[in-house]
Amino acid sequence: MNLPFVEVRELLGEELVELEFTVLTGESHLDNRIDHPRVQKPGLAFAGYFPYIKPGRVQIVGESETLYLGTLDESPRLKRFEHIASLPIPVFIITKGLTPLPGFLAACRERDLPVLSSRALSSIVIQKVSYFLESNLVPKTHIHGVLLEIYGLGVLLLGKSGIGKSESALDLITRGHSLVADDRVTIRRYPTGELVGYSEGPLRHHMELRGLGVINVQDLFGLAAVRERKSIDLIIELESWEDGRQYERLGLDETLYEILETPCPHIQMPVAVGRNLAMMVEIAARNHVLKLQGHHSARNFVRLHEEEVERQRDDR
Repeated sequence: MNLPFVEVRELLGEELVELEFTVLTGESHLDNRIDHPRVQKPGLAFAGYFPYIKPGRVQIVGESETLYLGTLDESPRLKRFEHIASLPIPVFIITKGLTPLPGFLAACRERDLPVLSSRALSSIVIQKVSYFLESNLVPKTHIHGVLLEIYGLGVLLLGKSGIGKSESALDLITRGHSLVADDRVTIRRYPTGELVGYSEGPLRHHMELRGLGVINVQDLFGLAAVRERKSIDLIIELESWEDGRQYERLGLDETLYEILETPCPHIQMPVAVGRNLAMMVEIAARNHVLKLQGHHSARNFVRLHEEEVERQRDDR
């Protein structure tokens, strides 16, 4: 699995738009990779201790760093600029709208090192950039399926193309449940082990229905019919019914489906003519909620059956 990273240009996206970043230099290297969620303030490096700089981390230059650099003579200050600009730094961010000291931008420009500027305080920039990086520098994958919120659970429908995932999802939305992502589900695994799914870009809130085309679920059914993201609690894999195949009858055999090396409860649900698929998915979600609350219907049924058999044996 490839290590996750964020490109510098992603800091300029809508998630951090309130920081109002402007690019001072390094426009041609906005594809530099940030691969560490923690940012740094390079005060020790500006003081001459360059090993302090860790590769792949965003460097925040605030008022304290600027004031310190202003106390240095021009020659040593320029040498430190040249040295620090040669280190594996993906980007500098200057806060409070401060004017860079003479020579700093020139040193960064020579190395094509991006420098961004924001009028926000250092504490605000650090907080928001750190949160953004922590959210994005986690393992990520894309899965073909439909993610819904059903009774508070995140239910991911999987299956071959044309099996009826989107149609079942639409039926569930009309029953009051919510769409998270259709067709291409982006999934991230956080350090807690939680799998969170969502839809990226223009696909958000949209569904593709054969014969109808693309529809906007939010416009058709309202805000309550969509969710931005949801943790994945249950995976239901739809598959074509095969005559003669033995299917699970009691529900005792429980399987797991791994996403990003994280197991998730999994149900294989056969699709056949005449089966109300949306209702079956809804019942599966209800049943999973009961299991989470400690009520396992299949196990209870087997226990009661064994008790009855034992009782009849004692009566003989």
